[in-house]
Amino acid sequence: MVWGRASAFNVQKVLWLLRELGLAFRNEPVGGEHGGLDSPEFRALNPHGLIPVLCDGDVVVWESHAILRYLGARYASEVLWPADPGERSRVDRWLDWSQSSLQPAFMRLFFGHFRTPLAQRNPTEIKAALEECDRLFARLDAELAERPFLAGSDFSLADIPAGTALYRYFEMGVDVPRHANVDAWYERLRARSPYRDSVLVSFEFMRGRLVL
Repeated sequence: MVWGRASAFNVQKVLWLLRELGLAFRNEPVGGEHGGLDSPEFRALNPHGLIPVLCDGDVVVWESHAILRYLGARYASEVLWPADPGERSRVDRWLDWSQSSLQPAFMRLFFGHFRTPLAQRNPTEIKAALEECDRLFARLDAELAERPFLAGSDFSLADIPAGTALYRYFEMGVDVPRHANVDAWYERLRARSPYRDSVLVSFEFMRGRLVL
């Protein structure tokens, strides 16, 4: 079971991988408009009260990238999650970079522009976040000039965190600079039904809402 609303960015990463792996799962919608994060049942699973949480039999895993690594180690092929430590590190690097660099910049832009009511927006902060996002996507573009996916010639866990951001980045109504190799990578991801089913989900209900 995956605990967390399917419209949540970090939950979408997990749902995407589960669908790539062809695993049957149930999604329990908690968080946001569903509430439930402070219930004793949920806090017993994750004392931090955050989504997503994965329950796989008796195993409970929280934190989205920890869940990706767990699923990769337990269920994925070596293409998705290599056994060789050196090859696996190519995937790990992108998982960590996406979480520590790209995601914070993207979320500042997304919250600053899309989630903040128009009258409360700070144009200076939005501009700075957009410039930081563009700098990071330009770096991705240079990497993707060398290969079709982030860790090599095949899709892997490396593509999931950064790839999850693309739909909202391109569709939230900001005139973002485009990069040819990132655009081509986005089209390769969009060709995958697990990506479409998990990530290409309307987020219009979040517009102008700092709290869901």
